[in-house]
Amino acid sequence: MNKKQQVQFLDYLIGDLLNEDNQYKGLITPDSLDEKLRILRSLMNVRMPKPIDNNFLSVQDELLQSVIAEKGITDIADLQPIKDNIFLWQGDITTLKVDAIVNATNSEMLGCYIPCHTCIDNAIHTYAGVQLRMECAEIMQAQNNPEPTGKAKITSAYNLPSKYILHTVGPIVDTELTQEHCNLLYDSYHSCLMLAKENKIKSIAFCCISTGEFHFPNQKAAEIAVSAVTDFLNSDSSIKVIFNVFKDTDWSIYHDLLK
Repeated sequence: MNKKQQVQFLDYLIGDLLNEDNQYKGLITPDSLDEKLRILRSLMNVRMPKPIDNNFLSVQDELLQSVIAEKGITDIADLQPIKDNIFLWQGDITTLKVDAIVNATNSEMLGCYIPCHTCIDNAIHTYAGVQLRMECAEIMQAQNNPEPTGKAKITSAYNLPSKYILHTVGPIVDTELTQEHCNLLYDSYHSCLMLAKENKIKSIAFCCISTGEFHFPNQKAAEIAVSAVTDFLNSDSSIKVIFNVFKDTDWSIYHDLLK
């Protein structure tokens, strides 16, 4: 898809979302492609989970897949393991072609509602498309209670290169780090791995669960992540695991632990 087509698709999608809600009437959309993308992302972020027409979804899907392709897709088949069945990769998890990626979500499990927030939950929901929030809402409605910390749920990945998304709620460290925090973080990794096994998923990419907005110390979080994955692989070596990091500091931490 060329830039002109992207602009046309963006204008259609933005217009449709603006017409959904009277509070956005009169909003002037910017001219540049990047600013239009930002407006679309913002509108998607704040949109409540509700049905939308198939034409919107068709246009949205084609646009998002084009944007992701432009960013560059990394296939696990092209990566080299740092040790048996374990990979370390630095980059944007929404561009990773793997059976499943892990989303660090909150207990509502509906994604981030803050426009263009930098958290991984926001990015994953943005580039997967509005269908993801709708599927998560169905899960939560059937469950009828907040998602417990340390557990995991599975959804489609929609427009992402991966097949599935595993959503887990990591512990929030708002005071001093405790053993309970550590146990719950271990549980998040273990729950995702068990869910992957149940669904015959052969490759899974973990983000750095709880280390961002949830303030879990990066070094200790990585130690727990490596421990949980190693424990699992010692009993079941059928799954390939990618530790996906975004920051240089996390790369160094995981590299040292795994080497």
